[in-house]
Amino acid sequence: MAWLRLRYAALVTLLALSGLVILALVREQTGTEGFLVGLGLAVLPVPLLISAFRWLDRVEPGPWRNLVFAFAWGACAAALIAIVANSFATHWIATATADPDGADTLGATLIAPVVEESAKAAAVLLVFLFRRRDFTGIVDGVVIAGITATGFAFTENILYLGTAFGTDQLSGDGGIASVTAATFFVRIVMSPFAHPLFTVLTGIGFGVAALSARHRRVRRVLVPLSGLLLAMSMHALWNGSSSFGPWGFFAVYGAFMVPAFALLTWLAVWTRQRELRIVREELPAYVAAGWLGPAEPYLLGSMRARRLARDHARHHAGRPAARTVAQYEACATSLAFLRHRGRLGRADADFVPREQELLAELWRRRDIAHPALDHAARILLPAARLPYGTAPYGPVPYGPVPYGAMPYGSAHQGPAPLPQTPYAPRPVLRHPTAPPVVAPRTPGYGSFAVPHPGHHPYRSQP
Repeated sequence: MAWLRLRYAALVTLLALSGLVILALVREQTGTEGFLVGLGLAVLPVPLLISAFRWLDRVEPGPWRNLVFAFAWGACAAALIAIVANSFATHWIATATADPDGADTLGATLIAPVVEESAKAAAVLLVFLFRRRDFTGIVDGVVIAGITATGFAFTENILYLGTAFGTDQLSGDGGIASVTAATFFVRIVMSPFAHPLFTVLTGIGFGVAALSARHRRVRRVLVPLSGLLLAMSMHALWNGSSSFGPWGFFAVYGAFMVPAFALLTWLAVWTRQRELRIVREELPAYVAAGWLGPAEPYLLGSMRARRLARDHARHHAGRPAARTVAQYEACATSLAFLRHRGRLGRADADFVPREQELLAELWRRRDIAHPALDHAARILLPAARLPYGTAPYGPVPYGPVPYGAMPYGSAHQGPAPLPQTPYAPRPVLRHPTAPPVVAPRTPGYGSFAVPHPGHHPYRSQP
């Protein structure tokens, strides 16, 4: 534990020192007034980009500390590495070739993409290695990579916009034709997604590696490297577009950047929907064991149902209850992903303790989460208005249950009553690599149902 605290302290110190150094370097190059102008303009796309990545991460939200680390690494450590390394490389090329203009072009096209993408990829690698439990798939890789690149672009935009403002101040230009306006249009309006787009390719590579079995070591190394090389290549193409003629930038933008952005956006949204489908398909195994109510796989696999449950808890019991419901939803999602990996033969050695840990977290939050989810079910599944103690949601609203069996009845015959204890009426069918669920030792809660008179939905009953 002491070693862990020491490691965190060292990381925070490193990022803080990097931030102070990068602040001093940027302010020295842009001046105080240019720095403030660049800061005010560069911050504009940041909330939009972070909100987009947070939306993508809503199915299984990662801890805030990972996102804060990723942004801080991109804005401080990666930006400092890039400034120092790019300046050194460009100066060395200019000295060796005696061609400063050619050195700038060569540095921007060949050196900068390698240095910058490697510096940003380091954040993804660190989360992948030291926060492995929070890094389970492609969406996690995309989010960490995108947030890191957003931080990097934020610092870089301050430098570019502040320098452009200083140029306008020296020349006396201003208005819509100024260098500042042109830089703002290109970097903030047209391509705020450029850096996130490049680094997301690296994140996808790490996400594929996270989905791979541990014994496939070659794949777990080569796929992230391939993503990094692809990110460097696209970054080099983007930086070199200005040397392709007066219309080179617009040609690369229209032919490569926009289609790549659209393709990756589609992939991210498709992956998000796939995660929800996994939740609906895997959680019925825990319904059979009595851990979950019969409609919970459907409710937890619907972002609308999740939102309704959180809103209901917040309205009736405040923000702490809403956070508890959100934590319940996140634990159930992690449980579904864990079971999915086990069923595919990709379970890690800690499958059993991790499963028991997640089940314990669900059970601890059930008294607050269940009434909120019951409210969502009443809105989305009106058939839920049935007497207490019966399976309230009518025919099973999702597809075939995994492992080849319906855990609580047939979709054609109607659901069987859920047992009033958490012990399954039959064993949970499983893949050999996914150990069976162990039933809790506390009394069961029966099914989701209409609360009896006097029941307070957010207070544990005696």
